Amino acid sequence: MTDEGNREFVYALKVQQWLPSWNEIRWNPDENRSEPQHWFYQFSMPASSLRRLSGVYARTKDRTSSSEDLGIQRQHNVERSQEIGRFVEFGYPWSDLSEKKRKTVEFSDLRKPGWLPTAVVVNVLTPGDERIGKKLAESDIVEVEDGDNGYAKLLLPKGFNKEDWAPQGLSPIEVIDGQHRLWAFEELVKHENYEIPVVAFVGLDLSWQAYLFYTINIKPKKINTSLAFDLYPLLRTEQWLEKFEGHSIYREARSQELIDKLWSHPESPWHHRINMLGETGYKGLMVSQAAWVRSLMVSFVKNWEGPNVRIGGIFGAGVGSHNTVLPWSLSEQAAFLIFIGKKVQDAIERTTSEWAEVLRQSGADLKPDPAFFGQNNLLNQDQGVRALLQVINDLFFTCADKLRLYTWGGGVRIEDSDTDTFLISNAIQSLNDNQRISKFMDELASTLATYDWRASSSPELTEEQRTLKSSFRGSGGYKELRRHLLQHVAARDGDVAITAKTVLDKLGYSE
Repeated sequence: MTDEGNREFVYALKVQQWLPSWNEIRWNPDENRSEPQHWFYQFSMPASSLRRLSGVYARTKDRTSSSEDLGIQRQHNVERSQEIGRFVEFGYPWSDLSEKKRKTVEFSDLRKPGWLPTAVVVNVLTPGDERIGKKLAESDIVEVEDGDNGYAKLLLPKGFNKEDWAPQGLSPIEVIDGQHRLWAFEELVKHENYEIPVVAFVGLDLSWQAYLFYTINIKPKKINTSLAFDLYPLLRTEQWLEKFEGHSIYREARSQELIDKLWSHPESPWHHRINMLGETGYKGLMVSQAAWVRSLMVSFVKNWEGPNVRIGGIFGAGVGSHNTVLPWSLSEQAAFLIFIGKKVQDAIERTTSEWAEVLRQSGADLKPDPAFFGQNNLLNQDQGVRALLQVINDLFFTCADKLRLYTWGGGVRIEDSDTDTFLISNAIQSLNDNQRISKFMDELASTLATYDWRASSSPELTEEQRTLKSSFRGSGGYKELRRHLLQHVAARDGDVAITAKTVLDKLGYSE
């Protein structure tokens, strides 16, 4: 419909949902938990129109860009959207047939209507809303006019259905649940008579969007916990989930998936060099998968610890001044770890530092370089792996804005092992091409290569060196080795050293 100003609109039902007990809930705008409106709206509109207003079409054309805050969006599974598109056109079971069978007339009698009666859940942005420094333009605002008897009218941006229309800033609608249904209409743009039901909240804070996604998709259906971690990055920061066992399981499952990629990917420095089954006989040669899991969960996959957090994990907590949850998929997270690990390995293989030469002499028959792999080497022990991961995470977390980490990644998640290997390789190459990140990694790797990674059991240590390295043993040794490694990095020159000094201050290690 069109109003007097030639502006299209849709009628909606205003649904009141509020209980007196909800007034006792603690609202906190600083934590993205502002008090929401006490109602939402229900309406229907052409799927292609909603797709255009929500910016889904633009994102499918550039899946590696994260110029918008993808912390409130799922990662896109192309095959899933294509399957939905086939279902819309011809229903089930025709949509599940192989491509070869679909091309024959033999199965044409299996075609059925492809109804999508389940509502897409969205958030309508309000004036002043901002994501990663990008604002909603006044000309793109979807205005809501409440009427009598529980009805309302949503005024849509003028001319939004024209081919050349594009939002001047943020898209006016964020999709909380149902994006794959909208992506399915990328190739079905002419189906204007195909409407879908919509449930629309207005001005809903990001944390409540994450909560809605959880209650719609995870709580009742019990979907794969690691998939939940990947599909909805904002869930990684939810404190309320920390009070249940589920969220720690998300992080543990993600850590295990990452370790599998580090072990299996041919470009990884840890390719087939992680003790995945915890077998005996590998002490000093391979760190166990369990130790890797613990190390990742206190570094890259670290949980959001609330107001007292000092440094979070870049795969989990919000980073930078915008507190953005990086929308990196599993493949991209694995690529990041593999890339920085390979940088450190290469830098150590190039170093002629005394500590490295001593380890090479004592393990002359070992390949690859005993200065990176081998006995008497902290990098092959639980303490060393944890310190390495923590310090790398500390530095990248602290300079996330400067390195513009949120502009890299946000790619497609496809659950196929062969494809996943290909995606990881592509992401590694993408990191190599990213001058900001790659340069910082090079500088950090070179500095880490000059650290004395010998364990206390290594020969040729002075008494003073052995005493220091003995302090890295036991539960208190994790903190001490992290502090000592950070001090080593901070004593150098350059951006990495400056960042390390900031980290020491944040952690209270400078005192």
